[in-house]
Amino acid sequence: MGTTAIALAASVAIQNAVVIWAGAPGYGDPIKEVLAFHAEHRVAVAVAVGLEALNLPLLLGFLTGLHGLVERRGRAGADWSRLAVAAGATLSAVFALYAVLWNGVVLSAGEVAEPSPEFELAWQMHAAAFALALPALGTTLIGAALAAHASRLTPPWQRLLAVAGGSLLLAAGAANLAIADGSELLFVGMPGYAAWLVWLLATGIRLVRARTADRPDDASSSAEQG
Repeated sequence: MGTTAIALAASVAIQNAVVIWAGAPGYGDPIKEVLAFHAEHRVAVAVAVGLEALNLPLLLGFLTGLHGLVERRGRAGADWSRLAVAAGATLSAVFALYAVLWNGVVLSAGEVAEPSPEFELAWQMHAAAFALALPALGTTLIGAALAAHASRLTPPWQRLLAVAGGSLLLAAGAANLAIADGSELLFVGMPGYAAWLVWLLATGIRLVRARTADRPDDASSSAEQG
């Protein structure tokens, strides 16, 4: 499970690095710039969307694994882990819609010389899907962090990081319509998005180290029984 968390954090980080490196436009940029970018950077978007197909099973695998681990450790935080799984399933569905709409934006950009109303609508729906993903991500982060902390899997600072970051994501998601229209309120949630990656990476490393530390004891017990 720790490896899955690290892999998810790495995949999301690479996905964002590709988009930033390509110079992707913001949702508030002129629609002509949006059209020009997607007409010229189809490969970069294909990589980003392709990584989304990897992120979804990694996310669901990590959350279900966390829930199982919480159950095995006495069920402390089980309600929070259930919330995280439910929110994660919702997040996966919204991100799938986000990716499909981004595909539509790229395909439309290759067929028109000037922005059409359909192209602009697809771009705004793509932005709205991302904005709607923010509260789902915030709920996932808070639920997973509280479940892990209740089961003594993570230290207190990770709980504080997750609650603060998740709250920012929830607040940004409330401005869904404004973000779809290009509002910079989107950036309210970006520290929370970064907190998600930090929490994932820290949790993954901690779980991997804990598993590695347990192996010598397991080996010794097996030898004694033999």
